Amino acid sequence: MQDPSRLFRILLLVAVLLIALNLRPALASVGPLVEDIRAATGLSSSRLGLLTTLPLLAFGVISTLTPLLTRRFGIGRTLVGAMGLLAAGAALRGTDSLVALFAGTLLVGIAIALGNVLLPTLTKRNFAARSGLVTSLYSSVMGLGAALAAGVSVPLAVDLGLGWRGSLAVWAAPAALACIAWIPLAPRFARSPAGRSFAAAVRHLGGSKLAWSVALFMGLQSMTFYVVLAWLPAILISRGADASHAGWMLSLSQAMGILGSLILPTWAGRYAGQRGFVLILTGMEIASLVGLMIGNPFWSPLWVSLIGFVLGGSFGLALLFIVVRAHHTETATELSGMAQSIGYSIAACGPPIFGALFDYRGDWLWAFLFLLMVAAVKLAAGLAAGTNALLDPADA
Repeated sequence: MQDPSRLFRILLLVAVLLIALNLRPALASVGPLVEDIRAATGLSSSRLGLLTTLPLLAFGVISTLTPLLTRRFGIGRTLVGAMGLLAAGAALRGTDSLVALFAGTLLVGIAIALGNVLLPTLTKRNFAARSGLVTSLYSSVMGLGAALAAGVSVPLAVDLGLGWRGSLAVWAAPAALACIAWIPLAPRFARSPAGRSFAAAVRHLGGSKLAWSVALFMGLQSMTFYVVLAWLPAILISRGADASHAGWMLSLSQAMGILGSLILPTWAGRYAGQRGFVLILTGMEIASLVGLMIGNPFWSPLWVSLIGFVLGGSFGLALLFIVVRAHHTETATELSGMAQSIGYSIAACGPPIFGALFDYRGDWLWAFLFLLMVAAVKLAAGLAAGTNALLDPADA
């Protein structure tokens, strides 16, 4: 049950931010190490893309099941299990086995999917009056985790001598810490009410154009985010940068994403509709993609910073849509599950398509044209999702 005490809310917010900190490092740490992984394993670009795609596929499947888990175990215990699974998956990737690399990546994806769905639910349930601020805080902390992982992956592997496997396995430690921190909080969250069946929820939400718009916006912004996460270092390395510099450029992108995540949801949450924010972010995204496509190294930090800010802001906006378009907590959980299931299933196509286009062409032109097309479709979905409306009561 919901505890109204101020101390509990403070402790809960800290615990939420600790979960958020763990939801990106296991993914962001792969990109800077991709050439080391390629050299050690002989994997092609499209198969290396699976290291990003597998978690996204897990996001798509597990997001649909999360409401069932919260009804069986409660939100708190589900998050304890998720962080334990994340620690196990990260540790497994540190073993000397190609099978373990992909199996650990799949476990990491399952764990992160649970956290992705439940953070908006916790926000709606415990911080509804300050949903914009709390969404900004935890989405920016997610960006902080990604920036940290992107920046230190190569130094951990090279300077500390951990190798790429050890560098990936390091992120088991903060996940284990989050697991331990949530154990005393978990009993404070009762199981979610039985409510309607999951099949009924999907059927009702699936008939809502607004729900589909939120899901498509979530998916398309995630597609571009994970393409950048997976391939930005390889793009820069192909243009003469060394691996360490490319990793820090990815870190810069993620750091600017923190700023976008911090500013946009808080600002946009003050308004009934968010269509203007969608227009501004799309214009900035197109400009940054064109800049990166042209490929002048002198301007790379600018375009890397801009795309990071846009993607961080877009992600925070997608999370805000889940909260402000839903009537109540259970609807927010169902909408979050639908949006992230459909969204991440769409996003999973991005990294392998981007890599395959490079393999086919031998340069990045068609790959960037693909992202520009994604931006155009995302604009249409975002304008619909950002309208001043709530899910129809029949759907919620």
